[in-house]
Amino acid sequence: MKITVAPAIHLLHEAAHATLATHSTQLAGYPYATAVPCVVDAGQCPLFCVSLLAEHTKNLLADRRVSLSVVGAENGNIQAGVRMTVIGDVERFEPSAELVARYLRYQPDAKQYLELDFAFFRLQPKRIRYIGGPGKMGWIEDERWAGLPLLPEVAEADLLLQLAGSVPAGTHLLGMDCFGIDYAVNGRRARQRFPELRSAENLAATAPRIVAGLL
Repeated sequence: MKITVAPAIHLLHEAAHATLATHSTQLAGYPYATAVPCVVDAGQCPLFCVSLLAEHTKNLLADRRVSLSVVGAENGNIQAGVRMTVIGDVERFEPSAELVARYLRYQPDAKQYLELDFAFFRLQPKRIRYIGGPGKMGWIEDERWAGLPLLPEVAEADLLLQLAGSVPAGTHLLGMDCFGIDYAVNGRRARQRFPELRSAENLAATAPRIVAGLL
């Protein structure tokens, strides 16, 4: 069936962690799965900040092909739950200061790791298998993902700075994109989904009203 992109993007944002499967260098031909924090960039591509000494990092450097499994909030029946598998290629890259700041808003404990041998990697999706429940499943191709509207990290940082004084006590804005707003209330992550896609220009013009009305 035809799957829209928005639910898959929301799931990526709402998941604090995911399972990354790489190709094992120790046992050729076998997959190696491990849990990793889940953060996405402005283009909705998953990011990993991992130690160069980790087994999965060695696998990544030897073979870029991976898959990422993301599961929605626990409802007692995983077969009826929302979940997705992202298949694609991973590349190591040097992040901008704005992207590092975005990553640390979602994963503040990672700050200590940046002083060690940790490096950033980005997963570029090729195909995504999304399952929204029984009978609600399908593939999302890479061209649909690559053509998504985005809010650049620099523009996002400016908006979050402007809005910092508008949120209630105990609430912290984590990120904003054309599909929704991520925030934390007393340390617990949440996402406000937009009912319709917004442009970067619309976000800049309406962000204060959005935050005041939704948080």
